[in-house]
Amino acid sequence: MIWIISFLAFVASTLGCGVRQPLGWAAKESTTKKPIDGDIHEGIMQGVDALRWPWQVSIKTSSGEHLCGGSLINKFWVLTAAHCQIQARSHYVVLGQHDRSSNDGTVQVKEIAKVITHPDNNIQTLFNNDVTLLKLSSPAQMTSLVSPVCLASSSSKIVPGTLCVTTGWGRTKTELSARILQEATIPIVSQSQCKQIFGASKITNSMICAGGSGSSSCQGDSGGPLMCESSGVWYQVGIVSWGNRDCRVDFPLVYARVSYFRKWIDEIIRSN
Repeated sequence: MIWIISFLAFVASTLGCGVRQPLGWAAKESTTKKPIDGDIHEGIMQGVDALRWPWQVSIKTSSGEHLCGGSLINKFWVLTAAHCQIQARSHYVVLGQHDRSSNDGTVQVKEIAKVITHPDNNIQTLFNNDVTLLKLSSPAQMTSLVSPVCLASSSSKIVPGTLCVTTGWGRTKTELSARILQEATIPIVSQSQCKQIFGASKITNSMICAGGSGSSSCQGDSGGPLMCESSGVWYQVGIVSWGNRDCRVDFPLVYARVSYFRKWIDEIIRSN
């Protein structure tokens, strides 16, 4: 289902964002990929081992523990969730990683120069306006394993039922944090249905919901991307934010809506 006009996809591919390596190359990265099955609990609850997503980053603590996900949106900036409460001196960003136990020459480690959280996010509204931008201390080197995702435009509309993908190293059935990057394909859920599930007062215009179809993001996936594809280009439409405490796979998850924040994101990047 094409939800963004093809012209935007053409522009995005020209600029180099949102484009993955061809499947023939990426398939070499994961030989243990398993289908979603009711008796198998992998990854992002009921997800599978991911292929390479070159914009996926791991935000780590000073001791090297994975804290949250994020996505590279240009060579200097990473998009993540405000509730991760990233601090420049206490956290750092790892790009190009797939297996968290591997730290080969393809991995890039970056200190954080600036942390800029949406001004309308605060302790009283922790999961509303759940967006933070991280400026890297030095530019990411663009490679086949490290490149930015495209961002949904402020005018983009996504039809409920559209199948999109979320990724992360978060909690699984058996692990607090997955070793191999996980992915799951999940449908966009309408705002009205999401409000029925979580309560009308909890779902705001700054949120978008997806899932409830057998897979779910979970703790540790926070800040990571929800991505939809159009004409071979991937657009980030959401940021993993919050949901059912037990990560039930029959419940949708709530994501910060990227289109809602696109103008703010662009302004922050321009002025910093």
